[in-house]
Amino acid sequence: MIKSTKHLNGFDWVETTALTEAEGQTLMADYGITDDIITYVTDKDETANYVYDPANNQQLMIVLVPYQLKNTQAPRYITRPVGFLIHQGVLFTFNESHLSFVSEAFQKTAQDTETTSASAFILESMFDLIDSYIPIVKFVTKQRNQLDKMLNKDAKNSNLVALSYLGQTLTFFNSGVESNNDLFTRIPRTYFGVNNSSDENDMLEDVSIESDQVLHMIQNEEQVVNRITDTFDSIINNNLNDTMKFLTIWSLTMAVPTIVTGFFGMNVKLPFEHFNSAWIMVIGLSVGLIIWLLLVFKMHHRL
Repeated sequence: MIKSTKHLNGFDWVETTALTEAEGQTLMADYGITDDIITYVTDKDETANYVYDPANNQQLMIVLVPYQLKNTQAPRYITRPVGFLIHQGVLFTFNESHLSFVSEAFQKTAQDTETTSASAFILESMFDLIDSYIPIVKFVTKQRNQLDKMLNKDAKNSNLVALSYLGQTLTFFNSGVESNNDLFTRIPRTYFGVNNSSDENDMLEDVSIESDQVLHMIQNEEQVVNRITDTFDSIINNNLNDTMKFLTIWSLTMAVPTIVTGFFGMNVKLPFEHFNSAWIMVIGLSVGLIIWLLLVFKMHHRL
């Protein structure tokens, strides 16, 4: 979708969401945006990046934001790109995943009368987009605490799976925010950073600091989740080992009667074959051997 051009303080803004191929062709025909740029901003697997093209007088910036996966049993998140393009003085925004909080951040920035340049619009919007990680990380912390209590009572596989989903979310967030941080570190040395005003440079510093704080929050939570997961993985493995040991011991003890009865079931001359109560002696021998085997296991701390 290509929304109508908005005339803000000092620049024009064109907002786009989930571009179709026909809409991409419209942008190229009406505004002279190149096919490479359209391909770039519609790639949902793109990483955070900055590209300056002096020949076409355009600057492209990509940042990564949270994206909730659909049709999953438990909330799971990855990251998706949001694009900003300054093309011949006109600002274009690309919200390819049609995220509501991204559109809300853009509208909030557009209503700010102090936003008087495309660069200021980008930086102010980025600050809100970076902050969008925080409530999700807090939700992950709450879920982790609940799962930790449940796992302390009964370490079920379903709970461990839910905990692994939290770990996956944090892994995606960690990678995404690190990519954003690399971008913010590089921007001051680019055309975008060199041509900013002092106020815009201050905004860039604020965005960089906020992103760094969000990264530390994610990394701390990721460490806790990973440690809890490792702990309960060890507990479940130990429980499995105990179960396998129990089954092995009892399978060995149950093999004793089979061996004894198999011996006395042979069609050859055997001791006590004419004794009417020989079956009681066979049972007694089996029980005695079982008791002896269990005592051996206990002496060697296997039971």
